[in-house]
Amino acid sequence: MSLLTHLLACLFGMGSWVAINGLWVELPLIVPQIPEGWYLPSYLSILIQMANVGPLFVTLMHHFRPGALNETAVIYVIIGLGTAASCLLGFFWKETVVVAGVSRSVALLVLTFFLATVDCTSSVTFLPFMMRLKPQYLTTYYIGEGVSGLLPALVALIQGVGVVHCLNSTQSLTHSLNGSVTFDLQAQYQPANFSPEEFFFFLSAMMLVCLVAFLLLNYHPVRGPSASHRPLHKRRERGIEQKQEVGRAEDDDGSVRTREPEAPKQFWHRSLQLDAGVLHLCDSGLDQRSDQRGASLGAVLLLPAVREQGVPPVSHHGRRVQPLACFIALFLPIRSLLMMAALTVVGTGAGAYIMGTAALSPCPLLVNDTSGGVIIVLVWILFILTLSYVKVIIGVILRDEGHSALVWCGAVVQLGSLLGAVTMFPLVSVFSFFSSGDPCNTKCP
Repeated sequence: MSLLTHLLACLFGMGSWVAINGLWVELPLIVPQIPEGWYLPSYLSILIQMANVGPLFVTLMHHFRPGALNETAVIYVIIGLGTAASCLLGFFWKETVVVAGVSRSVALLVLTFFLATVDCTSSVTFLPFMMRLKPQYLTTYYIGEGVSGLLPALVALIQGVGVVHCLNSTQSLTHSLNGSVTFDLQAQYQPANFSPEEFFFFLSAMMLVCLVAFLLLNYHPVRGPSASHRPLHKRRERGIEQKQEVGRAEDDDGSVRTREPEAPKQFWHRSLQLDAGVLHLCDSGLDQRSDQRGASLGAVLLLPAVREQGVPPVSHHGRRVQPLACFIALFLPIRSLLMMAALTVVGTGAGAYIMGTAALSPCPLLVNDTSGGVIIVLVWILFILTLSYVKVIIGVILRDEGHSALVWCGAVVQLGSLLGAVTMFPLVSVFSFFSSGDPCNTKCP
């Protein structure tokens, strides 16, 4: 029973960001076939940040009208919307409409906005829902959240996305004393093993799996004998009553008094929520992508923004180690503040190195040395492992503080994502502070 619940929690967490992560890894196949070209990533980044209206609405409702919003119903709606939008992308992603005399991929942009709303809103609904399960399942949920980036990357790898071959396009004689011959190499993307349509149907299937997992979790007996025959959404009132009893005590005469919360503890947990947002700020600005023709802002996760410049072959699939960090947190949950601070400093230092490498692209330090490639790969792994681990531990600690703490944790995470995107977007897309080289013709001294 416990193993099944862990599996369901993992599949539920997988649906949190699988759609948007999948859309980003598919861009090399989408961009050549639509009128927006490589401006599409920039358009998508704006749409994705606009989608934060979803978590903003949920957070405001939680703050001003607590209990008025049916969290379970919201989750059903957003997962259903994500499933439908992913499926519709398979049919209409290439369809265009003339707007102001210019052909635009309206269907692709609108459906992407819906997918972004689903994934952004999951931060303030999926995570608080896990409050209803036993604490150990929260870490499993984070493993699923990591798989939401790993699985689309693996499928895209099988699909053959982004495989480049350098072909001789022209050759000319250079009349000089040496009479040398100059070859012009051109990068050519290889045909995919299956179409983007099939990939979008795969994403829709993953969202459907998430929906089934949530349905089973919602009616699954996981909280002990007293609740074993009641669905989770029926236990909300009892949970609220129990929360109201927390902090109350009886005096000797039988009167009930309310204990005031300890100020240091409140400050500690507010700080953890802020730390979660700061971690996502560091993580989200990096989720921008750029190529030799333009720059773009990524979806949700400061370093992926420039990972194309940092180490192209590895950066696309760097997040494969994120589930590993969650597994480590599952079996080795260290809640020490000193340890978390140390890991945050290490992760931030690794991020600074990646940013420096990206800023020096296309000719960073040790570019022609094998050790340079080894170092940047190890730094990427260190960056993701440390900050992902800290993020999971923060979630586990805040889980002990109740439903409200997890709602605000998710809201602050989305705020960190927004701030990271706003910070990096002008640097990448406007001022072209970061640039990537031609995979076939870049030569470094």
